[in-house]
Amino acid sequence: MSIGNNKSEGNKGYNFPYQSKVLKGLQQIADNTDGGASEVTLKVVATALASLIRVPNIIRTSAAGTITPAVFDFSVANVGVADGTILGVPNNILPGETLSFSAGAMNNYYPANSITYDGTGTELVIIYNS
Repeated sequence: MSIGNNKSEGNKGYNFPYQSKVLKGLQQIADNTDGGASEVTLKVVATALASLIRVPNIIRTSAAGTITPAVFDFSVANVGVADGTILGVPNNILPGETLSFSAGAMNNYYPANSITYDGTGTELVIIYNS
């Protein structure tokens, strides 16, 4: 176990202080079997990295509506001839435009019922993963 000390810098290649602290920390984690903070942290990290099932969805509409489940990412294409509305901003998706949104990182999401659209007078194609 080494953090790459050169013999000409720092501890002159002597990593015992670093190695000792790491080993003591690992021993504390191993000794913690009563559901303490270290065990909880490890469970949270394992849960955050676990793969989850995503369900693809598609909506083709000329009406107003709301995407009801929590959404991890979505795209909207205006395939009609008039302006459309997404996220409550009138006329913000012009004919021929496509907008894509991502919650940004693993397991981030947009809350349920937070994505609104209005394709009245045009046609919107919306795809999303829930």
